[in-house]
Amino acid sequence: MTDYASLSKVIDEFVKNHVKKSRYEHSVRVAECAVMLCRKFGLDETKGWFLGIAHDMCKDFDRAELLSLAEKDGMPVYDMEREKPSLFHGRAAAVYLKEVYGVDDRDILEAIAVHVSGAVGMGDYAKILYIADKTEAGRDHLSAEYRKELYALPLDAMMRKVLTDNYGYIKSQGYSIYPGTEKLIQTL
Repeated sequence: MTDYASLSKVIDEFVKNHVKKSRYEHSVRVAECAVMLCRKFGLDETKGWFLGIAHDMCKDFDRAELLSLAEKDGMPVYDMEREKPSLFHGRAAAVYLKEVYGVDDRDILEAIAVHVSGAVGMGDYAKILYIADKTEAGRDHLSAEYRKELYALPLDAMMRKVLTDNYGYIKSQGYSIYPGTEKLIQTL
């Protein structure tokens, strides 16, 4: 069984040294938000912190390394990802955590892998990381009132709201939508 408190310290140091300062600060805020959500929903707060600190650990890797790692997870690589390889930084991080650090917890690997796109059937840790990543306190476009109302919802309703809001924003900006996102919204 993985000691996530100890491993979090190792990953924290890795993240500090491999991503830009603003991304590291974002990761800390995501970890704080994930801990708060884990507490609210009765999940392991240590895992929540780990998810937050680790989720963007590969974001600043170069294109070739991201693709090489992401291809190892056995999932399809979409054209939109090939055009913008940073989209598979979560998938790359899940593979990296498994290969380099021996992480084998399916909940952790799933949450890290799908935190960019979400996935039909995703577990509670994956929902928490997705929500924390999109709503952490550094997201200046979100008001304190929005967060207060959001965080009062049950987990699936919270996930649906964040996913729907994010989906609307992505569409309004003319960006491509992940295959399966609309189906995910319908399943929540």
